Amino acid sequence: MTIDIRKVTVLGTGVLGSQIAFQTAFSGFEVTAYDINDKALDAARERFVKLSEIYKTQVAGGGDGKAEKAAAGITLRSDLEQAVADADLVIEAVPEVLSIKQDTYTKLSQFAPERTIFATNSSTLLPSDMAEFTGRPDRFLALHFANQVWQFNTAEVMGTPETDPKVYQAVVDFASAIGMVPIELHKEKAGYVLNSLLVPLLNAGMSLSAGGYAEPEAVDKTWRIATGAPLGPFQILDVIGLTTPYNILANSTEPGAAQLAKWLKDNYIDKGKLGISSGEGFYKYSA
Repeated sequence: MTIDIRKVTVLGTGVLGSQIAFQTAFSGFEVTAYDINDKALDAARERFVKLSEIYKTQVAGGGDGKAEKAAAGITLRSDLEQAVADADLVIEAVPEVLSIKQDTYTKLSQFAPERTIFATNSSTLLPSDMAEFTGRPDRFLALHFANQVWQFNTAEVMGTPETDPKVYQAVVDFASAIGMVPIELHKEKAGYVLNSLLVPLLNAGMSLSAGGYAEPEAVDKTWRIATGAPLGPFQILDVIGLTTPYNILANSTEPGAAQLAKWLKDNYIDKGKLGISSGEGFYKYSA
């Protein structure tokens, strides 16, 4: 069986979903980006324009109109059935809430062709927790990207015990084809490799500031100087956007998670401080 991936639909056009869609289009694939309404799609258009400017200066081959062509070539849909009607691969990047993802896959299973592969970009949830809702557990797995995909270009591939090995390999090959470095996991692990390392760091940083031990700037400065890392945990959080870590914390049963979620919501999210995308998070950013 040969699995040919040419038409890709990305569900969710937030910070990372828009990057996945743009990188895939930039790599020559036919891309449809889906979101729930026209307002969200208008925001996606703005993200694609900004990404085209980034690619023109930071990505090899991004000049000579290629970046603008990628942005213009992405089809935008707010009708889920239309968005996935002819997709070879659907990459789901909806909010990090299990019930939302399960509901999305229930609808997807009705609309997408039988051949379509489903891949979740979930940061922390296990694909097994969603597999039964897909209607095709053998054609379902996780494909996780890091933020700023054009620069930090890992793509973690993680199947379930039911994932067809040929489907797994097809997604590994796809990741390579869009300029990613595939990171193959041998079995399921919440958080994959990246977030198994990163989330504890980010939570530790937030705990220090939420607990009144040190300001975010001091936490970041300590991490950068002592380890040589280019960014501290709060700088990383601003890049990610604060909504995703909030959703992870709010749905976690780990001790202290609920308190951190409340601190993040009360002091930042409710004040419109969502990270770089909104112009302010733990730091302020110029346009």
